[in-house]
This record gives sequence, C-alpha cells and structure tokens, in this order.
Amino acid sequence: MDDITRLIVDLLIVLTAGLVAGAISKRLEVSLLVGYLLVGALIGDGTLGWVTQENRELEYLARGGALLMLFAVGIEFSLEELVRLRRFFLVGGAAQMLLVAIPLTMTCLASGMSTDASILAGSAGALSSTVLVFKSLAEWGETASRHGRRAIAILLFQDVALVPLMLLIPLLTTGRAPTAAGYSVLVAKSIAFVAATLLLRWLIRRWVVSNLTQLRSVELVILFALSLLGGACWGAYSLGLPPAIGALAAGIMLSGNRLSRQIDTIVLPFRETFAAVFFVTLGTLLHPGELLEEPLLLILGLVGMLALKSIAAAIALRLVGLTWPTAMGMGLGLAQLGEFSFLVVAEGVAHDLISAENYNRMLFVGIGTLILTPQLLKVGLRWTGDAADDHREEIDDLLDHEEAISHALVVGVGTIGRQVASRLEIMGADVCLVDLSPINLHAYAQQGFHTVAGDARDDGVLRRARAERCKLVVVALANDELTRRVVALLRELNPRAVILARCHYLASSDALVKAGATTVVSEEAQTANALLRECENHLSSDDGGE
Repeated sequence: MDDITRLIVDLLIVLTAGLVAGAISKRLEVSLLVGYLLVGALIGDGTLGWVTQENRELEYLARGGALLMLFAVGIEFSLEELVRLRRFFLVGGAAQMLLVAIPLTMTCLASGMSTDASILAGSAGALSSTVLVFKSLAEWGETASRHGRRAIAILLFQDVALVPLMLLIPLLTTGRAPTAAGYSVLVAKSIAFVAATLLLRWLIRRWVVSNLTQLRSVELVILFALSLLGGACWGAYSLGLPPAIGALAAGIMLSGNRLSRQIDTIVLPFRETFAAVFFVTLGTLLHPGELLEEPLLLILGLVGMLALKSIAAAIALRLVGLTWPTAMGMGLGLAQLGEFSFLVVAEGVAHDLISAENYNRMLFVGIGTLILTPQLLKVGLRWTGDAADDHREEIDDLLDHEEAISHALVVGVGTIGRQVASRLEIMGADVCLVDLSPINLHAYAQQGFHTVAGDARDDGVLRRARAERCKLVVVALANDELTRRVVALLRELNPRAVILARCHYLASSDALVKAGATTVVSEEAQTANALLRECENHLSSDDGGE
C-alpha cells in the first residue's frame, strides 16, 4: 500500500472511530474529548494496530486540527469581556496558574524529567477546559453568578496565557538551556508580531469587512479567512515562532466585527472534523498495556492532580472575594486538564522532549480528570449556595447607572428572538438573552452577550438576567400561555419596564395586556418586523426624553 493510500485508509479509520466514539460519549454524557482519546488508544499501535502512523502522514492533518482550534479561540477572544472581568482576571488567573504550575514542575523534576520537559508539563497541567466548564455553567444557569463570573475570568486568563506558553515552546524544545539572548530575541520578535496583529486587526475592521460585506459572497469570505490563516501561520514560522501562534493571531485579527460569527460558523465543520482527527491521533500514541504495569502510581497521580488543581483554584477564587465553601465548590469544577493541555504536551512529544512513557502517564491522568469533571462540578455547585441570593449584591458591581439605563432583555432565542437581539445590539442596547436551551445561547455567549440558560418562569433565572433593572423586555416565546406567565412575573419584578410580547393568536392579546405587557404583537402582524419597530420607537422616545 503506497503512502497516499495508507493515509486515506488511516484517515477514514480515524474519522469513523471518532464518529462512533462521539456518539457513545453523547449517550453517556461525557466529554467528546474523552471519547476521541480512548478510541484513539483502541485503534492505535498499543491495542488493535489499525492506525500505525509509520510515516507520520496523519500527524500533519492532526496539526491542521490544532491550528483550526486555535484560530477559533482567537475569533472568540473578547477584549470587552477581559475589561469587564479585569478585577478577577489578573489576580485569580495568575494565582491559579502559578499554584498549579510550580508544584507540578517540581514534582516532574523530582521524578527525573529534564528541566525543560518539567516546565512544559507543569504549564500544560495548569490549563483547564474552558469549553467544558463554560458549557456546564450555562446549562445550570450559573454563568452570571458570583462564582461563575470569577471562574470564567480564570479560564479567560488561561486562554490568554496560552500565547506566551506557545511562544516559549521553541526555546524549551531546542535541547539547549534558554539564554538571556534567546529570551531577548523572542521578546523582540513577539512584540513585532503582536504589533502587526493589532495593526492588521484594525485594517480589517476599517476597510476589509465593509468591502467584503458589500460583495455579499460567502465564497470570498471563506477564501479570505483561509488566506489570512495561512498567511499568519507562515508569518509566525518565518519569524521562528510556532505556526500555532499565527493561527491564534489570525483569529484575533478577525474577532470583534460583523463577519466574526459568519466566519466562525463557516469554519466550524472543518474545525470539529480536524479536532476529532487531532485528538484521535493523539490517542493512538497511548499504550494501555503499559498503564496496567503501574496502576497505583497512576491512581495517585490522578488523585493528586485533582486535589492540586481544586485547591489552587479554591485559593485563587478566595483571593477574588468568594467564601471558602463557595471557592472550594467552584474549585472542583476547574480540576480538569483542558484541550490545550494535550496540545502543549503533544508539542513536547513531537520534539522528543517528553518520552512516550511519560506521555502515557499524562494522558491517563488527563482523561481521568475529564471523565470526573461533570460529576465534581455538580457536587461543587451544591456548596456555592443559591445564585439568586447573591444576585442583588452583584447588580451594583456589574452595572453603573448608564449601563442599567440601556439594558434590554430578550426572552426566547428563536428566529424572532435572534433578529430582535441583533437589532437591539446595533441600536446600542446592552442585551441579555434568556432561553431554556444552553445550545441556543452558546454562540451569543461567545460573542460577549450576557446569557442565562433556564426556565423564564423561574424568578431566580430572571433575577440572574437582571430583569428588575431592565429598561426594555421582549418576550418572543412560541407558546401564548407560557408568554403570559413570563410577562406576569416580569411585571412583578419590574413595574417600570416596557414589556413587548409576541403572541400566536389575537385572542391571547387581552390576557397578555392584563398580565402586564405594554405592547402585544400577533403573528398576523409579521411579528419580527413589528417587534423591531416597537423596540425602535420605545428606545428613540426614551432617548428623546433624556
């Protein structure tokens, strides 16, 4: 079998195995990452031997997956979110990473690993899974709570810390001790690269986005995004920096403009496909047979990692104002290794910095933490108390007077709710979205919207959405009786708000008005356009009054 045929066969096996593992993981409600890594170990050299990677062709496709993952992180990067959480970002994030990285590095040194390998392993171990924790918090309606906001700030710090960590990898993988001159050159190149990234980001927002929008061509948007991604990776490589840092920079260049969401949506299928290839390929390097030779060591390593990361996160959360019980509870949710922990370790393996034996150990510990995370977080949230109780304390902390005045709430993120939310944002309102499904909210949360997942008939959910301080509320639910109950609860919480309600049937209008709706729009009146006109009228009249 020639190299091309072997690559095609290996790729088909990996994709099929990833599909099966993903389906099983969804059924069992565990992270897809766990399924990918485990099925990789099953089809790899250490078990069935279906994927051998003798010539490492598949590794190049896997690296493409890593680049697309970093590109997506860059697109979702929000400077506004960092500013909003700045008080928790630096203190909590730095404390958590240092409290994990330093003990892990010392432990690796004591076990006989080289200094460079120990630093790399310690840094990788300090990272947690932003996607997994954020998704869990959204599902339980905890993203706007005190502990949820502080945990998200720590995760954002880790995402940002990935940049200098990726820049350090070339120095750590040269086989020579980093010198002051090496660090100086790295800093100079990094500053030049960051300056070029920020300049290109401004130029893209100022000139390119408007021109691409006028052309109305999805094909051109795809070509532009891929060209920028490839060019940034090549530019980083030319400066002696990791191509991965170029992928991250390309995402940042495209973040925060009207095309960001469209590009992220276009890239999503490629990203998910290549991410599956990346993690399944990583899993093929695992040799389960060797793990059975030292079960006690691995179990101790898993327990030690969970304990270290939980305690470090608890201390960091305590430093940013949480009580010890709440900090310990939320700390359990940050005890896992993240997606990019495996990416960093993979770089060490590729440069022969980390041995196959140590990689096996790290992979076992990492998979164990990911499997246990949802259960640990569920237990930990019981220690945090009721998020609704501390919501009033957070109101003044989150909003000043001007922000409160422009705050709008959209309940129901269906087709109409999405249109209304987008228009309100364009009109300058600070929009919060409430929906029963965290999946519907995820894309908006990544764009920086305040989102709350939960049943709007629950006053605790509406309080987390700051309903009592809203200036304008749009209820765009598909059920008239449900709409009536939500409107009544909103009016009870906020007697002064303008409440616009959508209804299916004209017969429901009177009931909605009696429940407290300011204006009711029926579907016969082309709901979306009618609601938008009402929103514009109310906002413009309020502006005139002020």
